[in-house]
Amino acid sequence: MGSLERSKKKTPVWKKAVIHFSLCFVMGFFTGFAPAGKASLFSNFETTPSTTSKSQIPPQPFENSTYAPNSLVDKPLNNSQDQAPAPSKSQEAEPENRSLSETEDEVTPRRLVIVVTPVITKDRYKNVLLRRMANTLRLVPPPLLWIVVEKHSEADVNSSSTMLRKTGLMYRRIVFKENFTSLESELDHQRNLALRHIEHHKLSGIVHFAGLNNIYDLDFFDEIRDIEVFGTWPMALLSANRKRVIVEGPVCESSQVLGWHLRKINNETETKPPVHISSFAFNSSILWDPERWGRPSSVEGTKQDSIKYVKQVVLEDDTKLKGLPAQDCSKVMLWRLNFPTRTRFST
Repeated sequence: MGSLERSKKKTPVWKKAVIHFSLCFVMGFFTGFAPAGKASLFSNFETTPSTTSKSQIPPQPFENSTYAPNSLVDKPLNNSQDQAPAPSKSQEAEPENRSLSETEDEVTPRRLVIVVTPVITKDRYKNVLLRRMANTLRLVPPPLLWIVVEKHSEADVNSSSTMLRKTGLMYRRIVFKENFTSLESELDHQRNLALRHIEHHKLSGIVHFAGLNNIYDLDFFDEIRDIEVFGTWPMALLSANRKRVIVEGPVCESSQVLGWHLRKINNETETKPPVHISSFAFNSSILWDPERWGRPSSVEGTKQDSIKYVKQVVLEDDTKLKGLPAQDCSKVMLWRLNFPTRTRFST
């Protein structure tokens, strides 16, 4: 009897140990599934001041009332990581305006140069001289438009068009079918066709008549881009059978035309400057917007003879002539050659 009672007393102790072990195991098992950083079962206990010191710091207010989340993107790349305090709006506006003006100067496009070349019909060297002129114009920075005017010919239409396409230049080829007994009349007709084309399409740029016997300094085309209304320059006249060079053109102080270097004819100096067709250039808007430059919108004979109108305007208004180069017009950038085997007329 005594041993049976002792075994009954030991049984509840064993059951209590198993139950206690099971509860601890279950609690440990489910505690392992709890995500990190979440409040635990003991989150009700007070935390120490050291663990909450950072969260107790109040947030600092912004200097400006508006928050700009992309402000770091708008800052220049050359700023260092340690930025100084932000400047005021008035201080920021000045460098921004300065940088915008500098950018505008850098991206200002060059003005269009419109080169008009009439081709003499009976010139047997015209194809060679056209290629020489094309090689010169290919070295000129764009934009440049080359207008070639020549008489329509079944034999030359394919060769001229093919040659012009291979140059890589922006060009327009104008042909005509009229016959002329005078070379000067034919050349004036060709120039008038080119000017009418410019006027009809309102091409904006600086117009220059380039004969096939002209030789250029490449700086010449950069200089004429700065012309506002009219520009003129000295031109050297060369001949293959003579050992001298004749220079014609303006006498300037800075870019202001004061006088002219003139040739003497019959020992007398001409009162009017002998402006050669290749020794001046002009703004094309004088053709299709003459009122902008103080000229009447309708002048008798203008449509029929545009080249005469342009020459008349140049001679009448010397004050709008700009001498080139801008320093003192002393640099010769254009030479005109006369070949003895060719016709005595020049383009």
